[in-house]
Amino acid sequence: MKATLRTVRLTLAEPLRISRSVTAARDAVWLTIEHDGLRGQGEAVTSVYYGLDTDTLRQRLYASGRDLGRFPDPESALREWPAQDGQPDDQAPAVTAAVEAALLDLCGKRSGSPVHRLLGAEGAPSALTARTIGIVPAPHAAAQARALVTAGFALIKVKAGAPDPEDDLGRVRAVRSAAPDARLLLDPNGAWTADQARHLLPRYAELGVEAVEQPIAPGDPEALARLAERSPLPLIADEDAVGLEDVRRLAGRVHGVNVKLAKCGGPRAALRMAEVIAGSGTELMLGCLTASTLGLAPAVHLADRARWADLDGHLLLAHDPWTGIGGADGVVRASELPGLGVREKDGHEKDGQRRRTGEVVGP
Repeated sequence: MKATLRTVRLTLAEPLRISRSVTAARDAVWLTIEHDGLRGQGEAVTSVYYGLDTDTLRQRLYASGRDLGRFPDPESALREWPAQDGQPDDQAPAVTAAVEAALLDLCGKRSGSPVHRLLGAEGAPSALTARTIGIVPAPHAAAQARALVTAGFALIKVKAGAPDPEDDLGRVRAVRSAAPDARLLLDPNGAWTADQARHLLPRYAELGVEAVEQPIAPGDPEALARLAERSPLPLIADEDAVGLEDVRRLAGRVHGVNVKLAKCGGPRAALRMAEVIAGSGTELMLGCLTASTLGLAPAVHLADRARWADLDGHLLLAHDPWTGIGGADGVVRASELPGLGVREKDGHEKDGQRRRTGEVVGP
């Protein structure tokens, strides 16, 4: 097998402000694995929060690409290459997820099967996806909400965590007024104290918010579980639910866990997490980082297993260099095409996306 890397710049259509940062663009590193004339592809994106810059991603994907050369074919690599419950010291879950995605894509193409079938589902999954509104002035949030409802979105996620909590409440009121029938999720990204959360959660319940992600700072899952026990709204762990043991610890104690392939290590790790919470009263949310369709596609092949799907990272981009999962109408869909079922758009490099190409990393 031969592996190559490409690095591209993904620019957001509008900077996304959350409680801890503002994102205007990020790099994506594409891994291509080739064997017997077929190619499988996966994507990992940079993340300040997870400590992954472009060079780190490239170095780790380079090492992984070389390591794949010890396998005679992608099927044996997919069986034996680490798909961790926990990550090795020199690996990152985002890298594991990108390699697994590329192997699944290639194995699917070799067998003529879509990835969801390789993962145990028969029909092509589809799901309503949330669309995120960042920390913006209330009038702008209202305009965005109206546009989303017109486009077909039934689920809207609003970011919170502004210095003045009343600003967040005003934004949610504006969104609720503009989209009275939409389902609303709220995500403070851990910006509140426990006391603030106890004060604010009933007010959001009155506004018809359906669930709240990670209201308090990560690092104290026991505090999150205690808050969930008396919360008037379902609470979903995100930053406190990274690996399998985190999810096991929270199963039955919070109302949901947000599983992102880039933080857990790929689709098979996500399925193990889903098994752990099954029947516990804790439900699955599938989330994402801002990424292209290539990066989102593996999660879309799991989308029908989740209570909540927040798979809009590709919809936040000014130019998505890939196509194949939809979402612009509020619904993401996997296809029945072999592999991930996505393709690179022709001529996307003319939009300034391409930065570095064609580095061979494997035999």
